[in-house]
Amino acid sequence: MLIAFNKPYAVLSQFTSDGSPNRPLAEFGFPKNVYPIGRLDADSEGLILLSDETEWNARLLEPRHAHEREYWVQVERIPTAEALGELSRGVVIQERKTLPCRAWLLEPQPQTPPRDPPIRFRKNVPDCWIGLELIEGKNRQVRRMTAAIGHPTLRLLRVRIGRLLLGELPAGKWRALTPAERQLVATH
Repeated sequence: MLIAFNKPYAVLSQFTSDGSPNRPLAEFGFPKNVYPIGRLDADSEGLILLSDETEWNARLLEPRHAHEREYWVQVERIPTAEALGELSRGVVIQERKTLPCRAWLLEPQPQTPPRDPPIRFRKNVPDCWIGLELIEGKNRQVRRMTAAIGHPTLRLLRVRIGRLLLGELPAGKWRALTPAERQLVATH
């Protein structure tokens, strides 16, 4: 079984509580014996996959498979083409250069449902949404990458894994993938 879940803000990518106010996956009624493949931080939102089939771990998580993940990132200020180019070539975070990726300004800017709680709004600092397509997923990597180019992340949504899109799946809801959708995850 392979499940797509739209993880809301303040939800852990694990079934047990960590003692924080964040909610564990156990609160969402998943079938027995599934576990998350990869993770999203509690303050990140969007597509996460769960499965009871162990082979998905290696297929989706090992960078040598170059499995794409697409993120929509709301950042402070509007990055220049040069700043986006710097992201694309890779930036040094935690003494390690990130792999090259694709970075672009989302046009048109997406209309996303509001987050609860809302993002920090600053009247004198504009924000915008950029797209990032990565094949690696180190701890808090996207946030560290945008900070490295001077554009702190305000909100982070994963919208695609492989060729599977999050689509219209509401936050906090999940569904089992069809055989055709499993193929979208498996190929890139």
